[in-house]
Amino acid sequence: MFLTQTVPRQREIIEVVLRNGWDYMRRLLTGGKADEPQLPTPAVLKNILVDLGPVYVKLGQLMSTRPDLLSAGYIEELSTLQDEVPPVPWTEIEVLLRKQIKGPLEATFSKINPVPVAAGSIAQTHRATLADGREVALKVQRPGIDITVAQDIALIQGIADLVARTDFGRTYEIKSIAEEFTKALEAELDFTREANFTNQLRENLSHSRWYDPQQIVVAEVYWDLTTEKLMVMEWLEGVPLLSANLVGDNNGTDPVAQRKAITTLLFRVFFQQLYIDGFFHADPHPGNLFYLQDGRVALLDCGMVGRLDPRTQQILTEMLLAIVDLDAQRCAQLTLQLSDSTQPVILIRLENDYDRMLRKYHNINLSQINFSQVIYEILQIARNNKIRLPSNMGLYAKTLANLEGVARGFNPELNFIEEIQPLLTDLVRRQLIGDNPLRSLLRTAMDIKSLSLQSPRQIELLLDRVTSETLQWNFSLRGLDSVRRTMDDAANRLSFSILVGSLIMGAAIISNHAQTTQLSFLSSVLFAFASLLGLWLIVSILRSGRLK
Repeated sequence: MFLTQTVPRQREIIEVVLRNGWDYMRRLLTGGKADEPQLPTPAVLKNILVDLGPVYVKLGQLMSTRPDLLSAGYIEELSTLQDEVPPVPWTEIEVLLRKQIKGPLEATFSKINPVPVAAGSIAQTHRATLADGREVALKVQRPGIDITVAQDIALIQGIADLVARTDFGRTYEIKSIAEEFTKALEAELDFTREANFTNQLRENLSHSRWYDPQQIVVAEVYWDLTTEKLMVMEWLEGVPLLSANLVGDNNGTDPVAQRKAITTLLFRVFFQQLYIDGFFHADPHPGNLFYLQDGRVALLDCGMVGRLDPRTQQILTEMLLAIVDLDAQRCAQLTLQLSDSTQPVILIRLENDYDRMLRKYHNINLSQINFSQVIYEILQIARNNKIRLPSNMGLYAKTLANLEGVARGFNPELNFIEEIQPLLTDLVRRQLIGDNPLRSLLRTAMDIKSLSLQSPRQIELLLDRVTSETLQWNFSLRGLDSVRRTMDDAANRLSFSILVGSLIMGAAIISNHAQTTQLSFLSSVLFAFASLLGLWLIVSILRSGRLK
């Protein structure tokens, strides 16, 4: 058994696994042989995580951001996990607040509501009023949660060590995935990290050419009061977007038009994050998108963010265009460009898989296609072809899925193509000529000049090497080692067969002309030796197909 320092918790995990009927993990935890992984059904996995407690619920939420690892059924089930935990009593929260606030609590806040407005597995939120009258939200870490997280992380890493010994664990690099998840859990405990993310997102969204920055809100962080265990933010008065009751405004705009305008705003805000800034809010579920009393839209909870480098942004933009064009070949090529796996891939099989998937949408109006579902299917096909994609692809797909789901729930008349078409056009133009066309033109002119100066010299060098016979070509072809071994084995078997045949023929000639007892004995020995070698050759071929 593993991790003897956490035996009581380990016993509890085994009891939960046994109670929910996950035989594979039971064999693994009890030291049995379990080479073939057998995941429980999505519903059973969700029940196991809920029974194990808040930290594992948080782990399940993190797993729901990895459609590159899990199928759509698991992602959908794990996405419903909520931090349904009872709040910590105010007396304990007050003690922690007094430790985190530098001055007296009474001098800093004129009022704190002891009843939390939300309670999660890591923290709970209280509404308060600063001494100067500003309304704020206090996100307070649950006392002792850091110890619980440390214990459960040790168990997760221990289980990963066990799974890593199986073929499945080695193929999917379970230890590195577990390390990634545990780092994410540890990061949840540092609220200054979330505060930095909030500030960066607030800054990025404060200017745009796609939307009015005044219409989108990210809460201001009060850094003089924020610590690793306490985050103090501007209080935003509003309701979850899907609960908003739109009745029109004073300018005569009807609710339908308002919903369309807000939907367009959301798409433009998130497309800027994904394809321009490369830094995005990765959890836009209905509870994190608020409709404020003044008609603006707020993004809440910036604890989960994703990052995309410029190269990945360009590939993903082209991927969206390939999906719109239902281009299976291009989807396959772009998937390989995204891949960070060194394993060889059968390109024609990958293209055929994409073709079968996209063929379902040939006779469907583009406005009716669920694009997040298509992206999930693309990740599924990549996984089936043993293509390992970067982990941020999971966050990217989950963000698009949540965004499209909220948008369709808020505005049933949503036309996805209509929303993204002008954005894609602008993105392609931006990739071609950049934000400054003159600068791009000058850079291209410099590249052409450099090429024109270097080309004659390179051609002269090439011709010189050809004429002097010093030109060498280095080829590296994959798969030749196995062909070479097969040819060596075949040559060995052929040589061995010729040797056996020669011995038999020699023994026959000697036997035919034998005039003495010694020659007859030699002939018999040769026949016996040749027979044994021939039998060995036959058995060797039957057993392994090659002669070692």
